[in-house]
Amino acid sequence: MFKSILIAFDGSDGSESALRKGAELAKLCGAELTVLTLHRHHSVLEGSMYVTDAEKPDNVDEIMKAHAKEIAERGAAIARESGCTKIRAFVKGGPTARTIVSFSQEHENDLIVMGSRGMGSIEGFLLGSVSHKVTSLSQCPVLVV
Repeated sequence: MFKSILIAFDGSDGSESALRKGAELAKLCGAELTVLTLHRHHSVLEGSMYVTDAEKPDNVDEIMKAHAKEIAERGAAIARESGCTKIRAFVKGGPTARTIVSFSQEHENDLIVMGSRGMGSIEGFLLGSVSHKVTSLSQCPVLVV
């Protein structure tokens, strides 16, 4: 049925439910499971508003990328605990919905699984939810959990 399933995972309860459902499907189909976690790029102005550890002079983008990597690794661990054996985890930056869809196309995923509500931001209220955008942009099926 499915050979390659993409899970959009941001660490929220909704994305964890989607991850567990996607892992269950991957196990049933013998599909490869790809966990994708996104981080948002911050402008210099936004970065100047954050308080960071003085001993770690990393910029905000690097901190966000490192945090996203931790979340992706946690997602892969949850998938492993669910019995999946073919798991890859990736971290990307960019506009959330478009990045999920373009990543899925590049990696030829058969299915995208995501939560109906994630971490989100005010952008979700103004422009519509990420899951709605992904379902309208994607050329492959999208399962919203």
